[in-house]
Amino acid sequence: MSCTLPQTSDGCNTTITVASEGHRSRSSGEGAILRILITGAGGFIGRKLTERLLADGSVDGRTIEHITAADLFGLDQLADDARLTKSELDITDHVATARLLAPGFDLVVHLAAIVSANAEEDFDLGYKVNLDGSRYILEGLRALGTTPRLIFASTLAVYGGPVPETIGDDFHLTPQTSYGTQKAAAELLVADYTRKGFIDGRSLRLPTIVVRPGKPNKAASTFASSIIREPLAGQQAICPVDQDSRMYILSPRRVIDAFVKTAELPSEAFGTVRSLTLPGIPVRIGDALDALRRIAGDTVADRVQHVPDPKIQKIVDGWPYGFSSARARSMGFEADASIDAIIEAHIEDELGGRIAG
Repeated sequence: MSCTLPQTSDGCNTTITVASEGHRSRSSGEGAILRILITGAGGFIGRKLTERLLADGSVDGRTIEHITAADLFGLDQLADDARLTKSELDITDHVATARLLAPGFDLVVHLAAIVSANAEEDFDLGYKVNLDGSRYILEGLRALGTTPRLIFASTLAVYGGPVPETIGDDFHLTPQTSYGTQKAAAELLVADYTRKGFIDGRSLRLPTIVVRPGKPNKAASTFASSIIREPLAGQQAICPVDQDSRMYILSPRRVIDAFVKTAELPSEAFGTVRSLTLPGIPVRIGDALDALRRIAGDTVADRVQHVPDPKIQKIVDGWPYGFSSARARSMGFEADASIDAIIEAHIEDELGGRIAG
């Protein structure tokens, strides 16, 4: 049977077909058809991941038949493709979420979230989106009865407060923000739904992604990309923290590779521990600015102005920046070689190799 969704952000009505036993029977095996849902697909990770999967055409030898890109914003930036449906979705609407999930998916990448500073400022909205919305996704997948694979985008904000210089994979969760608490709670749900056999879930704790393309957002970490992205594009940028501040970072290239790799790993690779801290590199802000000057020159580097923001400084000072990520490394996940390599990748990928003079 079929049902028709409300009008989507691309102006089209999307007809979907409820999962059948025939679809479920082909949910695994080499060459099998793969149906994918990406929530938060309008964000830069969602867009890049969608584009990567469409370009690859398969995941672990399984042909990609269809990708549903779901979000409230940004879907118009995705190029049209016969294998792609753009669906407007508010994950806090459990009816709409259940309806979107009803046709059945083999792989779901759950990226939709309210970012850190926004979640801290609006307590109710943060829990509504980051926890309740994630629960609606999990319940929709549970209802399928097919044990689909789920990748949940978590965060290093699940750690905070007094922590060791290097956080190992077995260190307990100590979130000190509402955002970190919401993500930690969702990680536990992913693990429990996996334990019960409802899904094959795995959560990735993402370092701060630098350099993020696009515009600044409400995340407390947004400046880490702005102080590189804007000067390279010929614009002024504000650095709100002192140069000795440190962050644990990963490039867009590496994070997309990590999502693809996670989609391909068998469930046995994770065992009973369904969360994974991705490897990144600890970078001092002053060293990042030095790298910008080294690569792009004085004119570009001088576009960064230092305007202290005590609120941002306090948040950044509470973030840990040393992680072993030994488990992820043993599974083949990789960090970037250096901050220089990260900046050069941004110039190549987002600026066509050109720097604004």
